Amino acid sequence: MSENNLQRFHVGPRLSEAAVFNGVVYLAGMVPERGDADIRGQTQDVLAQIDQRLAECGSDKTRLLRVQIYLSDIREIGAMNEVWDAWVAPGHTPPRATVQAALGNPDWKIEVIATAAQS
Repeated sequence: MSENNLQRFHVGPRLSEAAVFNGVVYLAGMVPERGDADIRGQTQDVLAQIDQRLAECGSDKTRLLRVQIYLSDIREIGAMNEVWDAWVAPGHTPPRATVQAALGNPDWKIEVIATAAQS
């Protein structure tokens, strides 16, 4: 396998927001851009970022292979799921795990990692 098959997007000093290798898109943990929103607002923000990054990498939410969701408070899973259920493509729900975790910023209520196939 050649290094030429590897592409990185939004490369920073600590991480890249996305990488594509052999037709698979790997997203970094996507976090809210605004920490002052409630769980619904933060979830909408993160899912919109996922849509944007997947599009940049030649994919979309119907091609999701796996999603990992980290919540700072698992009691907010119901409100998060309301936003998720409105966003996810019917018939294309990916394998998913949702856990409670201490996130890197106390204002963040959610972080989402996604893997998808390219279109």
